[in-house]
This record gives sequence, C-alpha cells and structure tokens, in this order.
Amino acid sequence: MSGVVTAPDGVPRCPWGMESEQMADYRVYHDTEWGRPVHGDDALFERMSLEAFQSGLSWITILRRREGFRTAFAGFRIAEVARFTDKDAERLLVDQSIIRNRAKITATIANAKVAADLAPGELDALIWSYAPARAGRPAPRTSGDLQPVTPESTALAKDLKKRGFRFVGPTTAYAMMQACGLVNDHLADCHVRAVVEAAA
Repeated sequence: MSGVVTAPDGVPRCPWGMESEQMADYRVYHDTEWGRPVHGDDALFERMSLEAFQSGLSWITILRRREGFRTAFAGFRIAEVARFTDKDAERLLVDQSIIRNRAKITATIANAKVAADLAPGELDALIWSYAPARAGRPAPRTSGDLQPVTPESTALAKDLKKRGFRFVGPTTAYAMMQACGLVNDHLADCHVRAVVEAAA
C-alpha cells in the first residue's frame, strides 16, 4: 500500500486525497475537513448520517451530493428531522439530489428521533467519549497501516445501537471517527497531519 503522494503543487497528501478523476473534490475535503475536530450535536448527526449513506458506496458519491442532502434533511438539524413523517420519507425517496435508499432514509429519520431525546450536548459528549488517547498512538506510514474497525469504534457502535441508533456499525463508526477528528489518520508524512495535531 502506498504512502503519501506528492501533488503537482508539491504538497504531500494521503493517496486517497489524490484520486485522479475526483482530485479537486477529494483534495479540498482532505485538506480542509477530514480529520479536523467536529463538535456539536447537529454537526455530528450530519456526519453520522452521511457516513451511513456512504455504506457500500464511494465517498465521492456522497461528497458531491452533500448540499442536496443538507437541503433534503433540513440542514441535519436534529429537532427538525425528528419531526419528519412518513410523507417526508416518501418525498425523500424521489429526491434525485440524494441517495434514494429507503432503509438509510428511514434510519436517518429514526436516528434524529433518538438524538432529539438526548440532552443538549449529550450526543457530542457520547461520541467523543470514545476518542482514543493520542499519546503513544503511532502515525500510520501507509494506507495499509489503517484498519477499518477498532476496539473504540466497536464500543461506540454498540453504545449507539443500545440507545436505538441504526445503520452505525463498527466500520461506519470508525469512518465517522476519522472524518470528525476523534483520531488523526492522516499519514505520517501528509502535510495535514501536523496541522490537525496542532489543533487537537
């Protein structure tokens, strides 16, 4: 598995941030969002939902529809999505700006209802309580050093499921942890890694 890739701009990045056909979209997401700490119940609900929709698909498919998802799901504001009805679910099933998967749509609405029953800040605190200690965690040198599931993501998925959340298994939970900065999985020589570490 490869290590960092140096782009034409001379900047070393994780190889997935340099996917040829999707380079511009991936590069911006890689450089400005992925791995940076995300806080706030609504913001984390959005990431949880998008990672669930990504299951079985490429991330670029979700990334390019993100604004459509935000419009369709009321900006992922938990209180509003929790009020969605069966009629809203049917509306979403014909919305071409999102992934029209009935199970994922109904899970997102159901998850909002669960999240709405939590105290303000509780979803944020719950998710971040599973962030592993950074001290002593070696920086990955290549993509092969990264695992799709960790003990922390397994425990987080189990806790979320116990509370009634759906479509957030250990792999999806770990993808969310990576995206939201609970872990820094930028490769050791990636130019973003040091920026993320400094912000932690």
